Amino acid sequence: MYKSDIVFPGCFYHEQKLVIFTDQCNATIKNQKKIHMINFKSTGAILLTTVFFFLALTSSTAQKTQHPKNFDLKTHHEVPDDVYNPALQQEQGRSPAYHNRGSSFFTIQVNVDEYGDNILDDAANETSLAIDPADPDKMVIGWRQFDHVTSNFRQAGYAYTLDGGESWTFPGKIEAGIFRSDPVLSYDKEGNIYYNSLTVDNEDNFWCNVFIMEEGSTEWDEGTFAQGGDKQWMEIDRTEGVGSGNIYAYWTVGYSYCYPGLFTRSEDGGASYEDCIYVQGEPQWGTLTVGAGGELYIGAVNWQGFVFTKSLNAQDEGSMILWTNDITVDLGGYIASGDGPNPGGLLGQTWIGVDNSDGPYSGNVYMLCSVDPYGNDPLDVMLARSTDGGETWDAPVRVNDDEDTDNWQWFGTMSVAPNGRIDVVWLDTRDAILWSYESSLYYSYSVDGGQTFSVNERVSELFDPHVGWPNQQKMGDYFHMISDECCAHLAWANTLNGEQDVYYTRIDPWFVGIDDKTKQSKMEVSVFPNPASGEVSVRYRVSENGRVKVELYDIYGKLIKVLVNDKQTAGQHTLRFNGSALPAGVYTCRVKSGSTIAATKITILK
Repeated sequence: MYKSDIVFPGCFYHEQKLVIFTDQCNATIKNQKKIHMINFKSTGAILLTTVFFFLALTSSTAQKTQHPKNFDLKTHHEVPDDVYNPALQQEQGRSPAYHNRGSSFFTIQVNVDEYGDNILDDAANETSLAIDPADPDKMVIGWRQFDHVTSNFRQAGYAYTLDGGESWTFPGKIEAGIFRSDPVLSYDKEGNIYYNSLTVDNEDNFWCNVFIMEEGSTEWDEGTFAQGGDKQWMEIDRTEGVGSGNIYAYWTVGYSYCYPGLFTRSEDGGASYEDCIYVQGEPQWGTLTVGAGGELYIGAVNWQGFVFTKSLNAQDEGSMILWTNDITVDLGGYIASGDGPNPGGLLGQTWIGVDNSDGPYSGNVYMLCSVDPYGNDPLDVMLARSTDGGETWDAPVRVNDDEDTDNWQWFGTMSVAPNGRIDVVWLDTRDAILWSYESSLYYSYSVDGGQTFSVNERVSELFDPHVGWPNQQKMGDYFHMISDECCAHLAWANTLNGEQDVYYTRIDPWFVGIDDKTKQSKMEVSVFPNPASGEVSVRYRVSENGRVKVELYDIYGKLIKVLVNDKQTAGQHTLRFNGSALPAGVYTCRVKSGSTIAATKITILK
């Protein structure tokens, strides 16, 4: 993918040329022909003065205008650099697929053969995830599939699970042999799954098709033309409001099928997509989300920095969509690309989320990105929140808790659970040896509306992101995560087996921060009543005589109370404690006997 530095609506600066969109040129664009370009150097000072004057007039209200030190929105564009060279899976080698199960997480490779083995010499990255709300055990992950690691030709890869991620089926590609990139998956409340896929012709005309896998099926339809352009994102309204089922998508204006349009909507379940429209602020490299009332939010980046805009009437049938003024949001730094651990791509796109719960932070809007901060640190994961629907934004909060200033926290990814919990993952070089770019996956969460975050938890081994590149020098541009009240579900890429592959990771936040490396437990532990507001009973069974420790931890993994620390005989035991003395919240009761550990959650009410 690549982007343009936007100058003003109707023109953009690209590769030292100023593109002028005259009436004749606009007509040409409608016919999908190449636009007329004049050399930027020959335009003189008058054009520059006009451009900067126009920018001054059209800049929107912002809390803080950012002026990036090296703000270049161009990166590797999505074109078929190599010809299609089909791979025969039966001729490719095999190796054991990677999987790992910890106390707080489970990770498994997704792009495997019918026996669950890794397929050698291919590559896969840039993942997106959809979970069937009617049957959460059914999930689909899409990605950019490279049949040969030496080729840059990519296709629309996908896999599905019917058992909650414990095993995955990789049928192949959607439309094998067709160049496709930038997969974005979403789902409607009926359980239909949508796969938005970018493609391009030999004249660099970009557009998107959306494929549908109906609820109960594992097959895709033939796809529908959906306008589009390079680096699109898609979201679906799953509320009970008037816009339920609406599909929304936007993309980079400089590489739009329908310049200067950069947004489309479907009101008929994806059977057709409306003509493109312009969005004020020209947001790009970001995401969409839908609020509880059907309002549509965009969090992205433009020439000013990070930008937020929303529409209150996109949900209304047949409406002429109106957008609020674009508001610049301070995330404590600048978006970054083409550097460090991912030299051929983004180091993280912009994520937007909204609290759709009925809790105390309902309606909060959050923006998150891995940013190049104002200081000397190469990259941090930063989150900003708004408590008034995006009109104003609090000062950003840093999610990563490392003390060093030479670590890269990249590919920051956020999702908000239905109960309001904010989940964040990212790749982190803090554990690397000798200042290399080796990275681990880290996780943190917030239950107080993004004001504070839990102690960072490492949930993967180190891997080298600079191996297994499919002739492109990048691991894609993004991961994708969805949260439910139980867990965070992540689709991501890594090189844990020595080549780029796709993985699914499930993270249970309630066990994060507790030092439990035991894979399986032979103990039993239960609490009752649960939830509780008064006396709580803990019943547990130990298999042998010895010292037993029973501890209570809060949601952040902090030890609150030691309930038992004594020698006990094998068998069943019961203890009681006063739950009314604790603040309301979710706690973990952990029982340790020798090297065996068991734990369970308890909710304290007031």
